Amino acid sequence: MAVPDTFDQTSSGHSLRRAYWLARAADLAYQGRAVIEDQAARWGFGRVRHHETRFTPPFPLQDTQAYTMAGDRMIVTAFRGTEPTQIKDWLSDATTPPSPGPGGNGYVHHGFAEALRSVYPDIAATLAELRTDGQSVYFTGHSLGGALAMLAGARMYLEAPHHAADGVYTFGQPRTCDRLLADAFHEGFGGRMYRFVNNNDIVPQLPPEPVFTHVRALRYIDSKGRVHESMPMLSALTDRAVGLTADAFAPASDGIRDHFMHNYLGALEKNLG
Repeated sequence: MAVPDTFDQTSSGHSLRRAYWLARAADLAYQGRAVIEDQAARWGFGRVRHHETRFTPPFPLQDTQAYTMAGDRMIVTAFRGTEPTQIKDWLSDATTPPSPGPGGNGYVHHGFAEALRSVYPDIAATLAELRTDGQSVYFTGHSLGGALAMLAGARMYLEAPHHAADGVYTFGQPRTCDRLLADAFHEGFGGRMYRFVNNNDIVPQLPPEPVFTHVRALRYIDSKGRVHESMPMLSALTDRAVGLTADAFAPASDGIRDHFMHNYLGALEKNLG
């Protein structure tokens, strides 16, 4: 399968082609407004809205940023991520009490809950405004952005199911919620959530278990760049042993290298080639 050259707004269901384009949209979230708007137009999305909130200390993030682009057949909301070294201590800290999850289901990491809460009303209003002709709706994001995309999808599904998104695709997403919320989300949304993890990417291994966990939606990228829909634990442990260093947060380590968005895109391109 060749790497596609246009954003396909028409296909339905899960595919690596869809994952590739939503990874491109997640990567675009790191750019400035003008670049986002220009690229969205080139992809056939004529309307763009930006969602931004600034925080003040002691909150560990400076801001939350996302954008929504709308075309004739599809709407995508992409959340911006952050560098793993910038959130290392925050992700490793299990002492902060979690926040109640959407729809009264389980609990969410407090930092993620606050970050999403700051932009979600604007995103929900934007989707209501732009979804004028039954377009499909997708959430996507890398790193922190992946956590917010998953939570946005969970909140919409559990609190306003008639407006539920058609899919959520995340890349290098950290653990976001407890088992109760993960199970509630999976029960009705399990066939629409896809969580890509690149080999030894350190961020999906945080915050620590057992308080926080992942939704059951793994797509594992092995050390050779191949995407697996499932991976036996022993095989995954053996595969992850390739390239490990003592400090997973060291800039040259496999844990950091595997987290970079360009490595996710490279792996997806390889699987399309």
